[in-house]
Amino acid sequence: MPVAHADTTTTTPLTTPPTLGTTGAQLKRQEAIDRFLADPKVHDWLEHYPPAPQTDASFENGSWTVHVWSGKAGEVATGNVDDATGAVTEAWTGPQVAWRMARGYKGAFGGDRINEPALWLAACAIFLIGLVDWRRLRSVRNVDLLVLVSLSVSLWFFNHGNVFAAMPLAYPPLLWLLLRCVWVARGDRPPSSAPVWPVWALAAATVFLAGFRVGLNIRASNVIDVGYSGVIGADRIWHGQSPYGNFPQEDDLKECGPADSAGEVRDRIQTNGRCETANPLGDTYGPVAYLAYIPGYLIFGWSHKWDSLPSVHFTSILFDLLALLGLAVVGRRLGGPRVGAAAAFAWAAWPFTQYASSSNTNDSIGPALLVWGLVAVTSDLGRGAAVALSGWTKFASLLVLPLWTGYPRARRPRSVALTVLGFLLATVVVFFVLFLEPSPLHAARVFYDRTVSFQVGRDSPFSIWDWGQYHAKGLPDLHVVQRVLQGVLVVGALALGVFPRRRSPLRLAALTAVVLIGFELVLTHWFYLYLPWFFPFVVLALVAPLPGTAREPAQPAVG
Repeated sequence: MPVAHADTTTTTPLTTPPTLGTTGAQLKRQEAIDRFLADPKVHDWLEHYPPAPQTDASFENGSWTVHVWSGKAGEVATGNVDDATGAVTEAWTGPQVAWRMARGYKGAFGGDRINEPALWLAACAIFLIGLVDWRRLRSVRNVDLLVLVSLSVSLWFFNHGNVFAAMPLAYPPLLWLLLRCVWVARGDRPPSSAPVWPVWALAAATVFLAGFRVGLNIRASNVIDVGYSGVIGADRIWHGQSPYGNFPQEDDLKECGPADSAGEVRDRIQTNGRCETANPLGDTYGPVAYLAYIPGYLIFGWSHKWDSLPSVHFTSILFDLLALLGLAVVGRRLGGPRVGAAAAFAWAAWPFTQYASSSNTNDSIGPALLVWGLVAVTSDLGRGAAVALSGWTKFASLLVLPLWTGYPRARRPRSVALTVLGFLLATVVVFFVLFLEPSPLHAARVFYDRTVSFQVGRDSPFSIWDWGQYHAKGLPDLHVVQRVLQGVLVVGALALGVFPRRRSPLRLAALTAVVLIGFELVLTHWFYLYLPWFFPFVVLALVAPLPGTAREPAQPAVG
């Protein structure tokens, strides 16, 4: 299976360029540098910076590697020049220097198949054909469906290495979906349009698509570092260790394996004496992100290497199917057979859920658990436990706790108390991993440093909020705006504990989507794999809507 390295940190810029040898080269060092600087992509990017940047180049195996630095911005460009022909074979600028995942490598996420335009467009077409209201083509609900697939445009630019075009294009669809969910929650009336296909047709298509998805994951997907971290954490927990601070490291440890596709030797002899593939930043998620992999770990084991990792594939498929099944159950229970069939079909057909499955990440775990919380929506303890299990996977769901404390009405002290109790009980259960260490207090501090502190303080080019780090003319520094919006999000999430007072299934789903979309809108490090976090609740609010308190307008009689 191909393996993708999803960078989680940026490299530290060098202040003094190195000086390296040139033995056997046909080009002189300055000639290689000049050819690289003349490359159109490099030349256009360096126009954003002061003239006369620092440069250097090294020669090895018939190729020059050129580096360009500019003051506080650090390294702003790098690439390769063929010594024999003088041609620039690779040119990376801006975020592509430190972030390999910004370079547009084919199949880096999900493998080659899911990223094939024909397969992706076919999935979008199936999604639309199955869910569009063909009787009311100009309905707003059909626009919602088009918006959901329009995120593909942003992904296309990302796959071609154009981060500065890809990221801004993701915000309009997300903002549209947020505002539509606010509108539906405000009126508490489901959209008047509905799928036109009979239940049996949607169910049959869903079963077929589910089988196809499983086959695609097994035969044509990859495992990125996010999924790889899951089986490492499961191994540590099963052997009586907290996962936090105990992941395989790379620095200053003896090599014990070959170099990977990027030329790095990641297999190192760890302090436990085993040869393991390093993943030093994999312990940045909640404990459920590791506990969820224990069943797959017990069935398939782990070789301690970043290989095909069948336990990770098993876990990805399991939670993908649990999310699909949960949507079918909650839709049928709260809205009827047609809603259940349409909701499950939406998950099976939307290409971004398969994108997460084919990347074998942990991004389906949180939404699957939260959807099953809706199945148990009438249980105060069950709702609270579901929020805890989902939130202690990748944290976003923690923000919906105030909203979920009141169903079917807010401001009921007994309901609030029981929901919070369910949340606390589930939290205590999953955080037993900290008590596997000799000092639980120290383990708690390590947990905070490795998760909350790291996630809050990280840099990333995969949003519009942190582009100021490149110190380039024309790229705005929006940190102040981001902080204001983050404050609005937190205050709004807390206010949902009190308002609105009535909580229909539709309103609960719509406002859950609002909170989760809002969370993604203000993230510094955002990615397409996060789209499944809110998707089930957008489906239950806009696509296969649950019933609301307000009555639907009467439809005219036919015939």
